[in-house]
Parts: sequence; C-alpha cells; structure tokens
Amino acid sequence: MHTQLVGTEQYQDGAVSEVIRPAAIVPEHAAREILAALQLRSVEGTGNWQATTRQWSRFDRPGIGPDGEPQGRLIGRIEAVHGQTTRYEVTLYRVTVTPEGTAEGWTVEKLCDEPLGYGGLSLATCPRAQMQPPPKPFRLRA
Repeated sequence: MHTQLVGTEQYQDGAVSEVIRPAAIVPEHAAREILAALQLRSVEGTGNWQATTRQWSRFDRPGIGPDGEPQGRLIGRIEAVHGQTTRYEVTLYRVTVTPEGTAEGWTVEKLCDEPLGYGGLSLATCPRAQMQPPPKPFRLRA
C-alpha cells in the first residue's frame, strides 16, 4: 500500500497542511524509540523537537524562552494520536509545514521521515490503518 496524501490545503501565507490517508500507524517498538529520541532532541536541551501526546513540533533551533515557549521558528508539526489502534501504537494523521519550513525546503515527507527514522521507519514504509469499505446503501423494499 502506498501513501496517499489527501485534503491538501495551501494557505495564502505558504503553509501546507495534508491529511495522511490511510493514517500512518507507528508500531509500539518503533513508537517507544521515536518518543525517546524526540525527548533527547527536545528544544529544552540542544534539539529541535517539542513532543506532546497530540503533536510533534519541529523548530529551526533549540531553546526555551522566559515565557516557556520555544525560541525557534516553527518548521512544522505532525498531529498524532496515542493508543488509537492499540494501547502503545501512535497514529499519524495530519502534517502541516509552515511557510518558514516550506522556504527552507521542508516537505510533508521530509518532516515525517526525520522522527520516523529514529524508529527505523519512513512515511513510505510506515504501516497503514486498515480502511473499512463503506457500508452498503440502505434500500427500502416495496
């Protein structure tokens, strides 16, 4: 199965947001490695990532300001859901690259491939959610 990016939205400011269909499912073993790597590469230290249970955000440089917010410019973010399919898997379903990210050559695939690479995956090789066929239409019998 191949990656199909649907619902691409290009905003006037240059941001690109894409829905990943079928959603990418990061298996438990890879998810643990990725989340650990993102913590090690946190903007709070010397890295470029800020990971929460809902988003993985990539910045152009490390550092946290006095207000507790990252000092770098946002390159893009990956929307994630933890435990959707099984307790420890992570589902990636939407990716947004900011105008700054686009100007620096970032794409949806490149943004996803960096963290997925920490778990030995890429967007192209990541397992996919099983899409269910639509239900048959209801037909009223006379």
